[in-house]
Amino acid sequence: MREQERAHLGRQGGQFYRRALEQAGDHEEALTKLSSLVPAEEMVWEDSPQGRIKHMVNEWLGTREFCIDAYQQALRPGERSGAHRHFSEEILFVLEGDGFDLHWDPVFEADVEYEWRWEDQPKRFEWTAGDFVYVPPYAIHQHTAGAAGARLLSATSRIVKAMGFNGLEQVHPADSYQPEMGSDQR
Repeated sequence: MREQERAHLGRQGGQFYRRALEQAGDHEEALTKLSSLVPAEEMVWEDSPQGRIKHMVNEWLGTREFCIDAYQQALRPGERSGAHRHFSEEILFVLEGDGFDLHWDPVFEADVEYEWRWEDQPKRFEWTAGDFVYVPPYAIHQHTAGAAGARLLSATSRIVKAMGFNGLEQVHPADSYQPEMGSDQR
């Protein structure tokens, strides 16, 4: 069969474009109910396996932001965050204090099957207030505060997750994490 004949094959009755138009209209209406501002008192603190974090922007806070997740991480003097990895790259801005990051970069090998493994020895990055830290995609990473403690601003892209690559894994919990502790018990 020639391509010209194959071009006319297929099933009738699709409503995909109509549905896309309806979905776009529904989205525009939904935007009117979402916030462009999250006051500090409405941001949510959580004692998580990653440590003490204050959610600023994420998919559950009802904002108009669809691409970025952002939180602050508060570390007490000498405290270590959890060690985790995710498919999205991450940027950190050091708001207060000093300390260091450990990054175990991934080693990816593709053959008939692909295999992930991580470097045996981490790279160490010293940081202080005002510094920017880049965390590559899927690198295991952990933050450690210096003698005065630290506060970090973290931002990751939610788009990678929407593409089907969530990949968030907690490798080790934070020093301070107690699974039975509620978010308001600290």
